[in-house]
Amino acid sequence: MTLKIYNTLKRKKETFRPMQEGKIGLYVCGITVYDYCHIGHARVLVAFDAITRYLRSQDWDVSYVRNITDIDDKILNRAAENNEEYTALTERMIDAMHEDERALAVLEPDNEPRATGHIDEIISMVQILVDNHYAYRADNGDVYYRVKRFPEYGKLSNKNPDELLSGARVETGEIKEDPRDFALWKAAGETEIGWASPWGRGRPGWHIECSAMSTCLLGETFDIHGGGPDLPFPHHENEIAQSEAATGKTFVRYWMHAGAVRVDDEKMSKSLNNFFTIREVLKKYHPEVVRFFLLSSHYRSPINYSEDNLIEARQGLERFYQALRAYDNVEAQALEALKQSPWCQRFVESMNDDFNTREAFAVMYDLVRELNTATREQNPNASQLAIELKSLGAVLGLLNADAEQFLQGTDLNHPAESDGISDAQIDTLIADREAAKTAKNYALADEIREQLYAQGIILEDSRDGTRWRRD
Repeated sequence: MTLKIYNTLKRKKETFRPMQEGKIGLYVCGITVYDYCHIGHARVLVAFDAITRYLRSQDWDVSYVRNITDIDDKILNRAAENNEEYTALTERMIDAMHEDERALAVLEPDNEPRATGHIDEIISMVQILVDNHYAYRADNGDVYYRVKRFPEYGKLSNKNPDELLSGARVETGEIKEDPRDFALWKAAGETEIGWASPWGRGRPGWHIECSAMSTCLLGETFDIHGGGPDLPFPHHENEIAQSEAATGKTFVRYWMHAGAVRVDDEKMSKSLNNFFTIREVLKKYHPEVVRFFLLSSHYRSPINYSEDNLIEARQGLERFYQALRAYDNVEAQALEALKQSPWCQRFVESMNDDFNTREAFAVMYDLVRELNTATREQNPNASQLAIELKSLGAVLGLLNADAEQFLQGTDLNHPAESDGISDAQIDTLIADREAAKTAKNYALADEIREQLYAQGIILEDSRDGTRWRRD
């Protein structure tokens, strides 16, 4: 089956053709580590994690690079506010980021370069641009990129350079040759954080770090560059301009961008008091529920974070776990082992269509209905269907929990979902209900059921006894 990817550069889906057969170089812009990661970061992290997992499930050899910006004005300003060394701040935030990633089952990238670890490569690239007259040192010591020297500027974001010029404000005492020019190197005083360079002490601009790190680790041209919805302009546009000017080669062949996260249909913003960090969200919702929610829409589509949508995600994930409840001993298999399965074939077809997780979930819901029917009818094929469901979930980083623990909210790693009535109290009430039924005191049995339901506990009676789950 042919893999198609929506290429932001071409504004259309294209058949994916790697530079090297069977291998993919993937670079994703990571986090600027001055604060805790928010739900918008989670969207990008989870989207490209699922994409990478799927590509590997199809035997692609993926070299996944996701950078860390650990030197930036925001970082320095926050460190000054906190009265701490900027390195202490970045280390603390990187540790927190990794905690959030692990909670959301986001796998580590193959390489996680930091800007401060590639200063030499950054300086080298800036020097090439200066030597070739694509960059210049301004009177204030900063080094700027000459946008007018790159006639294709604007090709990714579909912005006309002349329009950018006419719309730019030129401040009094402007030190740039052109308002569109952007900083490659920022001058720093003797008491400021900085590194020695041919243009004086300073530090890298934001855009140049990604060009230097990506080409250093993946080559001057590589397959896929991804990032968040706010990055096509100016960040990725500037990456293209400086990289292609420095190397004379096409920088990236396929550009991918995740959709924005809105909160209750409004743009997420601290000023609107609708800004949520990942760890704040995980205090209220199981991590798999959050991951399921983030994957329930196509990665390019905007997604609306709301209580209703998180509850809907929880209910959707519960349907999978309820179907698997009797098959917790089954293990996920590689998709190669299931390639003859119609469910697997439909799943792969959905994911090959620009990683359409929404359609992939639709396939899994159909499989759940088939599994539930097979379970009720005690069909011997039910176990195989459970294996297939578990396997498809594993490709998306889902269905990793014990079904009983997930449904009862007793995952020991995430105790927030065990708030309220305890497991022991539930078991005692269920035993009391069984005793009431044995004594034919059905009114009391119904009363106990209602008492549990009022506290969010749903009972499920079967020939094997009574199971319960938290609603």
